[in-house]
Amino acid sequence: MDFALSQEHRMIQLMVRDFVQREVAPVIKQYDRAQEMAPFILPRMGELGILGINLPVQYGGQGMDYISLGLACEELEVVDTSLRVVMSVHMGLNSMGILQWGTEEQKQHFLAPQARGEKIGCFGLTEPGAGSDVIAIQSTARREADEYILNGEKMWISLATKAHHCLWVARTDPAAADPHEGLTAFMVELDRPGVQRGDIHGKLGVRAGSTGWISLQDVHIPAANRLGEEGEGFKIAMTCLDNGRYTVAAGATGLIRACLEASTRYANERRAFGREIAKFQLIQHKIASMVQSYEAARLLYLRVGWMKNQGLRNTRETSLAKWFATDASFQAASEAIQIHGAYGYSDEYDVERYLRNAKGAVIYEGTSEIHQLIQAGYALGYRQDAPLRCELPAYDAEQWQQ
Repeated sequence: MDFALSQEHRMIQLMVRDFVQREVAPVIKQYDRAQEMAPFILPRMGELGILGINLPVQYGGQGMDYISLGLACEELEVVDTSLRVVMSVHMGLNSMGILQWGTEEQKQHFLAPQARGEKIGCFGLTEPGAGSDVIAIQSTARREADEYILNGEKMWISLATKAHHCLWVARTDPAAADPHEGLTAFMVELDRPGVQRGDIHGKLGVRAGSTGWISLQDVHIPAANRLGEEGEGFKIAMTCLDNGRYTVAAGATGLIRACLEASTRYANERRAFGREIAKFQLIQHKIASMVQSYEAARLLYLRVGWMKNQGLRNTRETSLAKWFATDASFQAASEAIQIHGAYGYSDEYDVERYLRNAKGAVIYEGTSEIHQLIQAGYALGYRQDAPLRCELPAYDAEQWQQ
């Protein structure tokens, strides 16, 4: 087993690291305080090819592999979670869903401009009354001739007011014997008549990111905008979550690293009782725990990236990586504040923001409790992955880079 990163992987790391450290880190605190997304973020990520990093060149992407996506997400979240959220939503939950389930026409119409950063994608699953309980979705889609008419509201939608396209899950068959089979996925252009959306402010964390709501009132879309077949919406949503959770795991790993770097730097500078606090064993214990968490989280997400490259189903492994990394990042952020003492309780230091940001990741894209149930289900034999009509394509460098 080869744990070494390729030259291309290291180039991706350095490119993303240089971008976030030079262009975002100096200003992120002011945008977090203002609860606004920096206006240059999405255009700049598009220019650098980050928004299409692991999509085939033929669809406007950079032709890199899935590990490259994880490495990019780690570097983005070292500076701020809001940057990684862009990748989770635009890439993991939307673009990769089109790559897996879309027709050639849909890939050209929706995926290519998203990969080039000309258009931004978001994901419409969560509703005011439906979060972890996906089958409680109330949004509806009614077929009439060669179009669908959509109604419903989605909440806690990242990039809601920034996106051009939304991968929207709605109920097409309220009478389905199996409620899971009554859901269907669609690609919705958000400039259509009947679309309303707005931002949500007052969040605990990820304040420099865009979060909002989207409402559809008798929105007409072509039948050609349906993603997959009728009744496949639940399966499509779950595969999109596999991809999104991978990016969350990689990003949370970056947050652990950020906490570790900030804590070691402060511990070596801060003096108490006549010496640097880094000399005290209790501080060393906290630092060592961060090292342990970072190394384990990194291995877990890299394994998932490798599995995706091979075209292997990775629902269990992705769930474990997301669960471990997000819980560990919240613990690391809490300990980082403890190391910083009173200064850590102020936004003068970044660790205060890290803790607020880390809390969201143990909730979205499957709460820690949901992932505990998933892992128990696999271990006890209650859960197994049913075959899909189409899997996420394995990475083929020769084909993807043409």
